[in-house]
Amino acid sequence: MNIDNLRQSGWWDTAKIIVEALAIAMVVRLFLFQPFSIPSGSMKETLLVGDYLFVSKLSYGYSAYSFTSSFKMFDGRIFSDTPKRGDVAVFKLPRDNSTDYIKRVIGLPGDEIAVRGGVLFINGKEVPRVRDGAFTTREDGGPPRPIPRYVETLPNGVKYHVLDSEPNGPFDNVGPYKVPAGHYFMMGDNRDNSTDSRAQWGVGYVPLENFIGRADLIFFSAATDEPGALSLLTPWRWPFDIRWGRFFSLVR
Repeated sequence: MNIDNLRQSGWWDTAKIIVEALAIAMVVRLFLFQPFSIPSGSMKETLLVGDYLFVSKLSYGYSAYSFTSSFKMFDGRIFSDTPKRGDVAVFKLPRDNSTDYIKRVIGLPGDEIAVRGGVLFINGKEVPRVRDGAFTTREDGGPPRPIPRYVETLPNGVKYHVLDSEPNGPFDNVGPYKVPAGHYFMMGDNRDNSTDSRAQWGVGYVPLENFIGRADLIFFSAATDEPGALSLLTPWRWPFDIRWGRFFSLVR
């Protein structure tokens, strides 16, 4: 084999490796794990603006929205499994079936959900929450301030932090909501700064068909909501803007 043939063979081998790698990445993204970024603070402190996640699409099986939002290829779900109470899940907003939202699964089909004085009730029973210090954050672009933080424990034992930034806020006394069959009640952990199923005009009950997957892992995080963060004009700040401690953290 002469030099030209060797060069051609080398280019061909490289091209095949690239094509195979792209094909594998496409299959993984379509059927297994899809990356998502967090654009808002509705899930603080569980998820922060600038977190990048892997979402497990296999967790709940597949619907038409798992692959495209431009048209429906089929109805219902295949290889379906149901979301569990306490899961942090990505879904398509029911009112347009195209916008990606991420919230926590609070109510299952048939549940009755209510909030009284900022305390969550499921089927008439108070969901325990215990004060756990404060979380310092910026709300709506304002200065940093501490927000009361609580550990909330769902009936199945799932524990997570919630924030209560506004006593007697607009969503602190709402319901009861009766979750229809085949639907789920979703809430943000940042309870006073989350448009979720409590806003029937905004999100409402989420059909099983609209679920994309379960948020499993944070693979990258940067403070993109800070002024000048990750700017090309301030490269000396990059090591400080990146939240190294959040890399490869499980979403709970």
